[in-house]
Amino acid sequence: MTLAIIPSGQACGAHVTGVDLAHPLDPGTIAAIRAAWLDHHVLAFPDQKMSDDDLERFTAYFGGFGDDPFIRPIPGRKHIIAVKRRADETAPLFAENWHSDWSFQARPPAGTCLFGITIPPVGGNTEFANQHAALDAMPAGLRARIEGLRAIHSARAGYAPSGMYGANDRGRSMDIRSDDAALETQLHPFVRAHPETGRLGLFGCAGYIIGFEGMDDAEARPLLHELIQWQGREEFRYSHRWEPDMLVMWDNRSVLHRATGGYDGHDRLLHRTTIAAWEGI
Repeated sequence: MTLAIIPSGQACGAHVTGVDLAHPLDPGTIAAIRAAWLDHHVLAFPDQKMSDDDLERFTAYFGGFGDDPFIRPIPGRKHIIAVKRRADETAPLFAENWHSDWSFQARPPAGTCLFGITIPPVGGNTEFANQHAALDAMPAGLRARIEGLRAIHSARAGYAPSGMYGANDRGRSMDIRSDDAALETQLHPFVRAHPETGRLGLFGCAGYIIGFEGMDDAEARPLLHELIQWQGREEFRYSHRWEPDMLVMWDNRSVLHRATGGYDGHDRLLHRTTIAAWEGI
């Protein structure tokens, strides 16, 4: 089979055709997909009639399965979670702020795979922000302020019992389980080299980042606010429009992402896996 890679024309992202992900892939095809993924950071595969077995097999090609905390997997699976929202749901939108998946872990996942099952006819785009481009274009003064900083990551704002998805979260269709483990913290360099390409980029943002090592809150909070405004600028973005039977994989080491709404009155269901960290990072 011959892959066709069609760039989005935006800051990152490409569509991939010429491959059937419902069947096992040969090593050459896997290598070509990985190369395109590292180049474009976000890949979309339209018209894929994939089962959950197919989704798990595809994920395993790229490094095995990462650990998904706080969200219960779907029945009968260990590595697939349902990202879903009912047509009549009124709970705040899940994952609507910029983030890199599970950056609060000691070994955050290299990537994420998301397969569209029930896709609304309007709204629901996923937005991505290229963090290599964000660093490359950063003003010298701001870059000087962040060089060498280690960010403090935590899931507490979202998944602690007092967090957004905690004890007071009601009427949500996703099976989220808050826990005190979300209060734990983890340090990661804010500017770091991609472990496969070596390209420098920003890792994480306000939300999972709650501060910086050695910096008091009075200084860290305005800096985080300034940074998130920069990291999510329009010129760094790719806005992905979903279709049924579409698989999207993205590189958490290169991009931030966020959900968008605009589909009230419509059901939405996607199945998600995470790709384990690459060589310990």
